[in-house]
Parts: sequence; structure tokens; C-alpha cells
Amino acid sequence: MHYNDPLKNRVKRIEGQLRGILRMMEEGKDCKDVITQLSASRAAIDRTIGVIVSQNLVECVKQAEAEGTKKTEDLVQEAVNLLVRST
Repeated sequence: MHYNDPLKNRVKRIEGQLRGILRMMEEGKDCKDVITQLSASRAAIDRTIGVIVSQNLVECVKQAEAEGTKKTEDLVQEAVNLLVRST
């Protein structure tokens, strides 16, 4: 799978969020604020997982149709399994 620049930038933003959280912890910020930022980071990670799985599914379906190697239903099930496993 090709990971495009917008997807990489998304991960870099998450990385920045996590560094900010660590800084907040080192500065002794209020736990509510830390938890809020951790929750936002988790949501961003979950959205990124969804984007990767959906992009991969599209690519796999196109490839499978071109090659006639795998059923679309099987590919969709694999994608669903990836999403379920990530939660």
C-alpha cells in the first residue's frame, strides 16, 4: 500500500499531540486536561486506522477485480476484521 503525504501528515500531527501530552505530564498539568488530550489523540488514531483500512480496501478490491484472485466479500471481511481488532 502507498501511504500518501496527507496520511503521513496525519500521523505526524498525532505524534505532536502525544509529545504535547508528555510535556503536560512533565509540567504537572491537571489530569482532566491530560485525559482530554489523550482522548483526542486516541480519536485521531482511530480515524487514521479507518482511513488506512478504507484506502487499502479500495486498492485490494481493484486489484482483485483486475486479477480475479479474491472475492470482494472476502476483502470486505478482512477489512472489517482489521477495524474490529483495532478497537
